[in-house]
Amino acid sequence: MMPGHIGFGLNDIDISSQLTRNIKLQAPFVSSPMDTVTEHTMAIQMALQGGIGIIHSNMSPEEQADQVRTVKKFKNGFITDPICLSPDNTAEDVFKTKAKRGFSSFPITEGGKMGGKLLGIISNRDTSFIEDPTAKISVFMTPRDALVVAQDGISLQEANDVLKISKKGKLPVVNEQDELVALIARTDLQKQRDNPLASKESVNKQLLVGASIGTRPEDRDRARLLVEAGVDVIVVDSSQGDSIYQLDIILDVIGGNCVTPSQAYHLIQAGADGLRVGMGIGSICTTQEVCAVGRAQASAVYHVAKFARKHGIPIIADGGVKSTGHITKALCLGAGCVMMGSMLAGTDESPGEYFYQDGVRLKRYRGMGSLEAMNKGSEKRYVWDDTTTAVKVAQGVSGAVQDKGTLRRYVPYLMQGVRHGLQDAGCKSVKEAQERLYSDKLRFEIRSPAAQAEGGVHGLHSFQKRLY
Repeated sequence: MMPGHIGFGLNDIDISSQLTRNIKLQAPFVSSPMDTVTEHTMAIQMALQGGIGIIHSNMSPEEQADQVRTVKKFKNGFITDPICLSPDNTAEDVFKTKAKRGFSSFPITEGGKMGGKLLGIISNRDTSFIEDPTAKISVFMTPRDALVVAQDGISLQEANDVLKISKKGKLPVVNEQDELVALIARTDLQKQRDNPLASKESVNKQLLVGASIGTRPEDRDRARLLVEAGVDVIVVDSSQGDSIYQLDIILDVIGGNCVTPSQAYHLIQAGADGLRVGMGIGSICTTQEVCAVGRAQASAVYHVAKFARKHGIPIIADGGVKSTGHITKALCLGAGCVMMGSMLAGTDESPGEYFYQDGVRLKRYRGMGSLEAMNKGSEKRYVWDDTTTAVKVAQGVSGAVQDKGTLRRYVPYLMQGVRHGLQDAGCKSVKEAQERLYSDKLRFEIRSPAAQAEGGVHGLHSFQKRLY
C-alpha cells in the first residue's frame, strides 16, 4: 500500500468491522474451524479479546454442541439455566457437582430444578468446613431469608448495581411466587470490566461463538443441536463452496469458501450473511498443487469483496495470513475480518500439547485436508460422495508451529499492528480504508522479487526476531 497522510493518533483508529450482516466485531479476527486451532478454550479467549472463534466439526454433533454451551456459559448477564440442587441433596452431591462443573455456588430450590421455589444458596463459604459427606444441604446452606434477591423484570444494569452494593457473589432473580427465574454472578461483572472489547450478545451479555458444519444431509441435525446450544453464527465448511450441496443447506450462515464473484453470487442468492474467501492458500493447504484449482489470495479478496459489497455482504479473508501486515492488507482490500489458522495454532489456547524439537517449543498443526484430519472425519469437507470406491486425496499436510504464548498478549499485539498499518496508510478506520479503496484513493503497487527482498530483513550475519 502507498503511504497516506497521518493526521490522527494511534488510539483514534477504529479497527471494528463486520463479520456478517448482523454481527460486528471490535477486533476483526476469527479463529479457523480446524481441529488443531479452535475448541472452547480458543473460542472463549478470542471472544474476550473482541474477535470470535469458530468451533470445528471434527467431533460428534453432541460434543460440538457441548463446546458451544461451554463458551456461552463462560460469561453471562442473566444466567437462565443455572445448576440447581435441592435441600435433600448431600454435601457429597455438592462436591461432585463442583468438580464436574468447575464452579462452587448453586441455588437451592424445591425439587432441585430451575423454576422451583427459591429456598437458599450454597457457596464455598458454606461448604469449606463440612466434613460429613452425607450432611443434607438444608443443614448448612444460606437460607432464603438471609439472601439478597432481585425481582423478575430488573434490568442488567440495575442488577449489577444491587450486586455492587450488597457485595454478594451471586444475585438470584425471582418472580412474584418467589420462584427462581435467573441468576447473576459477580465474576461476570469482573470479566466485563477486564475485557471491555469482548464480543457478546446485547441482551444476555453471553460471549459470541461460531461453529462449522458440513454439507451432508445429517449436518442439518448438527445445525439444529448447535442452535439449541446457543451458537451465534454457523459456518458451512467446504473447500469449494459453490456446490449444490451447500446451496441446499444454507440458512442464516457464513458460506464458502469461494474466490470468484460468480461463486459468491450463488451463495448470496442462497441467503448467505457472510462469505469465506480463499482456496488453496493456507500454510498447510496443497489444494492448488494437487487439484490445480484456486486463486491468489489478494486477487480473490479484492474481487469477491468488491462484488459482495454491492449486496451488503461482508467477507472473511481465510488463509495465507502470516503477519499483521497480511491482516492489514486483507482489510484494506475489502475484507470485513480475517480468519487465522497457523497464526493461532501455537498459542496456549489451541488444542493439543506442547513438545520440544531441537530445543524449540512447538505444537501440532495440520490441515483439515491432511489424511490425519480426514481420518478423524474432515473428509466431508473435500469428498462429495460416500461411494465405497472413493479414494481419499490429501489436500493438506501435518506439521508443527512455534509457541506463541497466550492470546491475552498475542491478540493485543495483532490489534496494535493493524492500527499502525492503517495509520501509515492514512486511514482512521477499516471502513474508511475500504471507502478509499473503492474511490481510488488507496493505491497498491506490486513489489518485484528484489523489492520484496529489500522490504524484509537483509544484510545481517544473524538476528533475533521478537514480535512483542
